[in-house]
Amino acid sequence: MEPTARIARTIATEIAARPEQVDAAVKLLDGGATVPFVARYRKEVTGGLDDTQLRTLSDRLDYLRELEARRETILGSIKEQGKLTDDLAKSIAGAETKAQLEDIYLPYKPKRRTKAMIARENGLEPLAEAILADRQADPEALAASYLSDAVPTVKDALNGARDIIAERLTEDAELLGTLREHMQKEAVLSAKVIDGKEAEGAKFSDYFAHAEAWSKVPSHRALAMLRAQKEGIVTLDIAPPDPEQVEAMVAARLGARGQGAGDAWLRKIAGWTWRVKLSLSMMVDLMGDLRARAQDEAIAVFARNLKDLLFAAPAGNRPTLGLDPGIRTGVKAAVVDATGKLVATDTLYPFQPKNDLRGAQQTILRLIAQHGVELIAIGNGTASRETERMVGEALKFLPKGVTPPTKVVVSEAGASVYSASELAAREFPDLDVSLRGAVSIARRLQDPLAELVKIEPRSIGVGQYQHDVDQHRLSKSLEAVIEDVVNAVGVDLNTASAPLLAHVSGLGPGLAEAVVSHRDLNGAFRSRKDLLKVSRLGPRAFEQCAGFLRIRDGAEPLDASAVHPEAYDVARKIVSACGRDIRQIMGHEGALKGLRAEQFVDDRFGLPTVRDILGELEKPGRDPRPSFQTASFADGVEEITDLKPGMVLEGTVTNVAAFGAFVDIGVHQDGLVHVSQLADRFVKDPHEVVKTGQVVKVTVVEVDVPRKRIGLTMRKDGGASAREDRQARGPAKDRGPAPKRNAKPQQKSDTGGALGAALRDAMRSR
Repeated sequence: MEPTARIARTIATEIAARPEQVDAAVKLLDGGATVPFVARYRKEVTGGLDDTQLRTLSDRLDYLRELEARRETILGSIKEQGKLTDDLAKSIAGAETKAQLEDIYLPYKPKRRTKAMIARENGLEPLAEAILADRQADPEALAASYLSDAVPTVKDALNGARDIIAERLTEDAELLGTLREHMQKEAVLSAKVIDGKEAEGAKFSDYFAHAEAWSKVPSHRALAMLRAQKEGIVTLDIAPPDPEQVEAMVAARLGARGQGAGDAWLRKIAGWTWRVKLSLSMMVDLMGDLRARAQDEAIAVFARNLKDLLFAAPAGNRPTLGLDPGIRTGVKAAVVDATGKLVATDTLYPFQPKNDLRGAQQTILRLIAQHGVELIAIGNGTASRETERMVGEALKFLPKGVTPPTKVVVSEAGASVYSASELAAREFPDLDVSLRGAVSIARRLQDPLAELVKIEPRSIGVGQYQHDVDQHRLSKSLEAVIEDVVNAVGVDLNTASAPLLAHVSGLGPGLAEAVVSHRDLNGAFRSRKDLLKVSRLGPRAFEQCAGFLRIRDGAEPLDASAVHPEAYDVARKIVSACGRDIRQIMGHEGALKGLRAEQFVDDRFGLPTVRDILGELEKPGRDPRPSFQTASFADGVEEITDLKPGMVLEGTVTNVAAFGAFVDIGVHQDGLVHVSQLADRFVKDPHEVVKTGQVVKVTVVEVDVPRKRIGLTMRKDGGASAREDRQARGPAKDRGPAPKRNAKPQQKSDTGGALGAALRDAMRSR
């Protein structure tokens, strides 16, 4: 089968599509089209592949093309050696992974001079063949016939034969595949503290004597152990629970099942080969697989959290006061108008050492009155609750009849990174760095997406062990998330910043800067067609970006919708069939009632596109993000010491990890809802139940003030099952010794049960 056809078939199986759909999508992507563009505007071509399928297709395409390139290289190398047979070629063609390919290639791979090569040069390969051929013969007696100046003793001869047989075993693709499969199912990952490192690595104490099944290690635990190993706190090992069973598997490959002297010698060689050669290579392979698996899961968690955060509900175009709390350095204040433009700044000192509470409150009231502030965004860092309380007291002094602004505590993660960035310096060259953070806090309440795209995704604080994963792969994954969300929401061409425009399909940083420069010089764009006047923005880029850019109140009403300019004629046919002006139709539900999509299908645009156009005419430029809402924090709950088990509170999900969700409930420390406490049913993936930014009701289960840990539940029983579980488990000292190396893995039981373990994982991951 041709490589292209093989790739299409493989991907089609993985994304539940047909090979011809994959071929069509690959041609579009190879031609420079982006995933959002293909998913939205080329449904007829791809048969309706969605953005998730296309992202998987794009990622797998890279891997499979590398696999095919390696396959060709290996075939060429073996051909040059004159060793390519039909059976070997068939095996190479059938390899589905890089690991399988490399196993097949091992015997033919150019290598440095080995002990087995030297043994062959010394004429010992016939001895190895003789031992394999006659299992009843005594190997020592056979070896006596092969002595020479280079092989002075029987022991030397047998060692040479051993090296030859061992090399064959280590290059046996079928054996390697069998061993790898067995290890993946049965191997045990064990961790052991390095003597003298107990105090230095206290945060990794759960792994000082730990063992569990390799196949079941969750990503957060794997990454924690790998980090502990990297920091020199523990040693890690991956081994079979029963080494003798694996040695028997190696011996079986030699057919050493009899009772003859040759069989006994071969069984010893099989055991030696496993212990000295194969066990190490298998451990390295599985350690690499574990790292890759854990990284894949961690990157997927980060990507899902980022997507949820970027899709968070915008408060909208309303004048907003942003407050970046601080104690000694003061509370930084910045007011932005409804469009996000900075209109005022100040610094308040309500806390020690100045204690100018009255002056701070008067300044807040003045800023509200002068700028018509409707929202107050308060950063959730140091002194956040004190600042919120101070603002609440200030709002009591507003004149009667004045609607008080809505105050919202927002995540300030990444605000300091943005403040010190080159982008912020260009945007606010004359503004103090500390005040730029207040601007960012205000804007991210108005429109989280527009502001958060200015910040390096890894600084936003929704990841899990983000610094322990492949940074290139992480960046690629997060960039894909941002691109998908930005294009799903759409961008206002006349107000968007260059960083936001840079993520629009077909643009990028260079063209985004060119669009903004053109807008600054020539004023607002009146139509999408005006984009073609932008320097270096040609027809190809226009095709990719136009449908995702919105122009409100422009010369062309359709420019405010997601209808692509290439399909405007179809939209006008639909409007014409209604006999009304397009402005009377757009946004009015029921105006298109009675029209059938089928009647507008033509040679260029099929049913999917026509249906999308009908939907856009009914709700032009609709925002897929949810309606804005905020959590109401309980009065009198401001510190962790105010919490008591059984309290029912409202909070906002700030992060979702594999082991549960973190929730801001109005105190300085986020609480954790363990995955087992997210619902009254079994939950495999926390993302099934919650997402970042969601407002939820929780019950306090446990409070550990010294370690600043809060356990929460969303179960209807208020966490009764969690308390019963902890009581049933009893003290840790009563639960027996930690599993020994090569022992059958045991389920780890720590004080506090699964919730306690997850809290410790959470602390390490951060």
